[in-house]
Amino acid sequence: MKITEGSFVLYFYNSEKKWLIKVDKDKKLHTHLGIIDIGSTIDLELGSFVITNKDKKIYLLPPSIYDFVMKSQRTTQIVYPKDYGYIAARSGLKNGFKVLEIGTGSAALATFMASIVMPEGHVYTFDINDEFMSIAKKNLEKSGMSEFVTLSHYDPEKISKFDDIDLVIIDLGDPWVYLDIVHPCMKSGSSVICICPTMNQLEKLATQFFISGFIDTEYIETFLRRIEAREGKTRPNMRMIGHTTYLGIARKVLRN
Repeated sequence: MKITEGSFVLYFYNSEKKWLIKVDKDKKLHTHLGIIDIGSTIDLELGSFVITNKDKKIYLLPPSIYDFVMKSQRTTQIVYPKDYGYIAARSGLKNGFKVLEIGTGSAALATFMASIVMPEGHVYTFDINDEFMSIAKKNLEKSGMSEFVTLSHYDPEKISKFDDIDLVIIDLGDPWVYLDIVHPCMKSGSSVICICPTMNQLEKLATQFFISGFIDTEYIETFLRRIEAREGKTRPNMRMIGHTTYLGIARKVLRN
């Protein structure tokens, strides 16, 4: 596939030095590796490379959803990709799912979920912060996922009109407050996943899960350790992202 003007390309030197750029015929990117002439990459094949004026080889790659998420504009802490796989596996996330998210933030998680539920599913995400929503909209448009995500200002009355929701994500400091609000609009047996930075939040959440009609509860933290793989001297990377968040997970049942 050839690169076209207006498309996004990942300009890759190594895992630590890469740039997600919208292609413009007049654009040049000045880096410590030399100047990357963005315009000169138009009509080149993805997977090929260019040479900077400092003789550094830069590969031209099609960006993945992971690249869009990690290079997204953000003013809030995002849910890291290390948690995405477990969220998807535990909830059964798939094409056609109708997802309700409370706490859009920068739309990193909404972007990922949209890429899974598309083209038949949809993500409905709510936030109270207009600045966050503006940034989220830009990130969704950049990743090409805006068609599959509806952004709205938080309103309990709007949420009460939903039915047959397949998955609920709550990414706010007090997720237990919203369990009674989302319970009526969820399919029986569907999952709610709450993003909790502290254990105190998990404790309150665990109590409210039981009260609000949720079972099959689970509370986890995921870790990702990178490995420096080199012949004869493979070892773990000395640096590691430690705690980012806890996940509190439960499934809806009918209340008496």
